[in-house]
Formats: sequence, structure tokens, C-alpha cells
Amino acid sequence: MSKEILMVVDAVSNEKGVESSIIFEAIEAALAMATKKLHNENMDVQVVIDRDSGEYETFRVWDVVDYPDLEDPERELTMVDAVDYDKDAQVGDVVKEAMASVGFGRIAAQTAKQVIVQKVREAERAQIVERYAHRVGELITGVVKRLDKGGVILDMGSHVEASISRENMIPREAVRPGDRVRGYLFDVRAESRGPLLHVSRTHPGLLVELFKLEVPEVGDGVIEIISAARDAGVRAKIAVRSHDERIDPIGACVGMRGSRVQSVSNELAGERVDIILWNENSAQFVINSMSPAEVSSIIVDEEAHSMDIAVIDEQLSQAIGRNGQNVRLATELTGWTLNVMGESQAAEQNEEEAKAAQALFVDQLDVDDDVAVILVQEGFSSVEEVAYVPHAELLKIEEFDDDVVEELRNRARDVLLTQEILKEEHVDDEPVEEALADLQGMDETLLKILNARGINSWDDLAELSIDDFEDIDGVDEERAGTLIMAARAPWFAEEQ
Repeated sequence: MSKEILMVVDAVSNEKGVESSIIFEAIEAALAMATKKLHNENMDVQVVIDRDSGEYETFRVWDVVDYPDLEDPERELTMVDAVDYDKDAQVGDVVKEAMASVGFGRIAAQTAKQVIVQKVREAERAQIVERYAHRVGELITGVVKRLDKGGVILDMGSHVEASISRENMIPREAVRPGDRVRGYLFDVRAESRGPLLHVSRTHPGLLVELFKLEVPEVGDGVIEIISAARDAGVRAKIAVRSHDERIDPIGACVGMRGSRVQSVSNELAGERVDIILWNENSAQFVINSMSPAEVSSIIVDEEAHSMDIAVIDEQLSQAIGRNGQNVRLATELTGWTLNVMGESQAAEQNEEEAKAAQALFVDQLDVDDDVAVILVQEGFSSVEEVAYVPHAELLKIEEFDDDVVEELRNRARDVLLTQEILKEEHVDDEPVEEALADLQGMDETLLKILNARGINSWDDLAELSIDDFEDIDGVDEERAGTLIMAARAPWFAEEQ
């Protein structure tokens, strides 16, 4: 039997390309399972095979536990019983008893085969994960093995399968069994069942990787693709830059008579690709990304990370695109939220904003309409800007002299100071926490002091110590202790 075990291990290991240690472990598990079926399936059995001779021993195993923790007598022993097998046994140890081994021949055709197949399959899947894990983010090519409702299964060779789910397929793209298909490997999952490799035909990374293949300058890193956005199968945009001033990145990606970009488009079921010149100036980059529409004006809101874009009214539908496609792709490409409108709409919006700012300055700075109009025309839209813009900046305005500038800045700062004072008074006038107000021994003065320190509930007060009250006038140690104990009363009630 020992020779038979060694022969099985050697044969399976060579045939499946799996390490012999895994086959030994599978046979040990199979022998242990057969032993339990023969004696008692609830007990714990361990089989140890000598890797050199093939001989094996079988042991019954128990976990040593405290008497109150004994739950499974078939697998657990108390200290009193465990010392019969090992005089040094301690709680948490494992004790063993040698028992008769079953013959390997009896289980070779049944349990051992099943366990070995399972272990081999697990080892093969682990090898696939190891082989492909470092390739996430790359293009892979496979042959369509079958189609199902869930998508497409690709045969990658060497008994490896990859899955393209329905949502990762280009809409309306026709594929048939036997077709060679390229995809972007975006995930490798070590799952117990199903394909391990997950591939996408819609991922922006596929577009980038295809350009690396078709455009040598991109593959070499001379031209960099900064970002990509896709409406799979319909339209896409990529942003490019050149690290060599002598090379035109757009021209290189387009290729002679459009050959390079056309090759990429053909691979993506005719997807139209716009190649956009990246610019470190975000506004200019957005303007470029709106191609083919021409931007007539743009307003940047850094705080909201958005831009208002105006185009001539005749190009508004082109700028937005069918179902908002063009502006959506431009938004994904640049990372900015883009609000597109026609020139007439933009003019109305600007006029409304100018009137609102003008009214704000007249009301809060107590200036006449002429001064308010000048501030708006110079780009001021808030009192804060007037208060904190450098003195010299305001002096550049032709209609303002030094006295006017100083007066405007002082008025603006007074407005901001008044607003801040009113805000603080509003906080002081806010109603106090009702829960603490109901506590016996609490008065309104102490309540406001505690609220100001963030103590707003019984639990907050209950966690304090008497020392926390020492700097509060009118609260001695006795009163502090009474308040704390009153707040802790619900705790004691819960314990009881």
C-alpha cells in the first residue's frame, strides 16, 4: 500500500502539474474520511503519511477544554480525561490516540478519488490566479467558447476560462463561438466556482491599451494618455500629451490618413474616438474636451469643482450631444462638473447674477448704484471679496481713489463683523437641551454653561467627575456629586 500511495502521488503530480505535497494532503484527507465512515463520522481523525516511504498512521484527535465548556464529547476532552493520553496536556492543547488504519485500496476508487480531484482542482485554480494576478489592467485575448444569458465565456487555453458579463459587453456587438476576442482584464477572483478571470469590453482601460498597441509612441511612453471616457460602441474621448515637443500627440494617435485611430475603432465595433489635447490649465482642457463644439465663454467655480460653459446657440445641441453624450464624456474625461448652455441663456444668467450682486452691494455696503455697477463690472460678487482683496488691487479701478477704497474696505469689514456677532448671539439664544433641563437640581444658568461645553444629555453629565465642576461658580462638591449621581440613576436601573 505504501508503494501504491507513492505511485499515485507521482502520477497525479506529473499529470496535473500539481505539487506532490498537495496530493499527499488529499490522500490524508481521504483516508481520514474513510476512517470516520468506518467508525464514527462525528469524531476527529488525523492521518499522517511519511513522504519518503508512503507508510501512514491514523490518530483519533480531541481538543482539551475546561469542564464547563465541554460541548462535543466526540471531539473534546476535559483535563481529567486528557491526562490519560498526555500527562502534560493543558486546556487548548490537542491530544491523540493511535488507532487502526484503513487500507488504501478500499478507498482508492471512491473517497480518495473525490478528494484528490477536489484538491487538484483547487491547486489548479490557485495556479491560474497566481499566473494572471499580475496581469490585471492588461489586454488578454481568448476564443469564444460559449454564449449564455450571463454573457460570454472565453477559452484562454490550458483549461483557463475568462468571463465577459453582459454589462461588460459592447451593446449590440455580435460575437459567435470560435471568434477571437480581446478584452481588458479588470479582476482575478479566487472563487470556488465559475471563471476566475473577469474581462471587460466597455472599460476605458481597453481603449488605452489598444492605443498602446497601435501607436508606438504611446507604448514607449513618449505620448501619455492622461484619461479616457467611453460610451461603449458609440463614442469615446481620450486626453493625450506629448513628452517630446517635436511630436504632435493628436497627429501620432490619428496616424496616416487616420489609420491608427481607425484600427482602434474597428476593434471596438466602430466606436468613434475623439482625441483631445490635454492642458495643465483646467479651463483650457475643458474647452478642448468639448470638441467639436466651440466654447465662447467659461466660468470656473473652484469650490464646487464645476464650470459653466457657454456655446453659440446654434451649437448647443452639438455641445450637449445625443442624450447628453458629449458633455457626459467631457465631464468624465476632465473630472469637472460641466454645465453647458447657449450664449443667450448664459447672457441672461450673467445679467441676473450681476443684478443680484449689484443689489447686494447697494444694500450691505450702503453705496449708490454707480459704485455697485463698477464693483460688479470689475468682477466682485461678494462682500468678502471687497473686504479682503489687496488695497492695491482696488486702487487699479480707474474710478476709485485711495479714500474710496479705504471706505469700501472698512464698510465691508463692518458688515462681516456684524454678521459674525449676530451669528454668535443666535447660538446663545438657541433653546437649551431639554433632557438636561429636566434633571433635578439643574438651573438655567448652569444648563447654559454645560451646553456651551458640549454637555447636552444625561449620559454626557453622567460621565463627568466632581473635579469637572470646580471652576463653575455656585456649584460646590456636594451639588456636583448630587447632579452626577442623578444623571447616573438610569444606569443603575438598567443593571437591576
